[in-house]
Amino acid sequence: MENQKTDSVLVTGARGFIGRVVCKLLQLDGHRVVALDQLGASEDRGDATGREIQCDISDAARLQDVFEAERIGAILHLAAVLPTAAQRDPMRATQVNVVGSQNLLEIARRIGVRRVIFGSSLSVYGSCAADERVRETHRPAPEDLYGAAKLYVERLGEAYRERDGLEFVALRIGRVVGEGAHSSTSAWRSDIFEKLQANDPAEIALNFVPQERLLLVHVADVSRMLLLLLQRPRLSHMIYNAPCDSVIVAELKRTVESLNPKILVKLGNEIAEGNPRQLDSSRFEQEFGFRAVPVLDQLKQAASIGPV
Repeated sequence: MENQKTDSVLVTGARGFIGRVVCKLLQLDGHRVVALDQLGASEDRGDATGREIQCDISDAARLQDVFEAERIGAILHLAAVLPTAAQRDPMRATQVNVVGSQNLLEIARRIGVRRVIFGSSLSVYGSCAADERVRETHRPAPEDLYGAAKLYVERLGEAYRERDGLEFVALRIGRVVGEGAHSSTSAWRSDIFEKLQANDPAEIALNFVPQERLLLVHVADVSRMLLLLLQRPRLSHMIYNAPCDSVIVAELKRTVESLNPKILVKLGNEIAEGNPRQLDSSRFEQEFGFRAVPVLDQLKQAASIGPV
């Protein structure tokens, strides 16, 4: 993208799991970052590398103020009310996940933002057979409010792209793991990394059946994918499956417990409803020459390095 480092990159959901990591990566790559989050600092803060701004994207007027104060060249849209919270408060989820996204796209159209990169989800596909490798051409069938909102925003972005020439691209992301997820409903996504150095007995609740497959990707790899989507001058597609690792739950348990015998991974009886189990991500891999590091290898590396 021409002049991509002269304008700021706006990151929504900047204090989220992916947002925190991608903001650091963008700054290391030389970008000025406008970090937007409803849970931002009590006062807007900034320096030469960017600004941290508290803003709810469902507040169109406040969002407009941000764009008027900053020269925004591209947007990484990661803000969302997550699945469990969306089911508890569907009105709030709609305000943020749908209305907030529409606010961003409309302002981006008006001021001429070059590219909007949307953090979508593999949940747009819904449940799929265990042996079915899902491509981007697979018919979407989301089963919850979160997945339905992600699909709607993809369709909305496509409409802006076709009508107004706004360059919109969506990355469909699987279950993201790594240190710092701070999830209240799936703490295992961080625990499998953070408890590797435990000196005392520790338990990790991974409530899926042993034979289940989960599509996992490390937060560092997701951040690298988002940066590649920003850097590339021209993109060949509007939708990409994010390369993920299809991991059998029993194998994940064995690996974690073997790396630290003090850890007990307790399994349950859940199945991975609402998501595919196998993924075809060749579109992204071939276009960008990208390979995600297998999650089990990430765990082994983390265990050998120790806490940072």
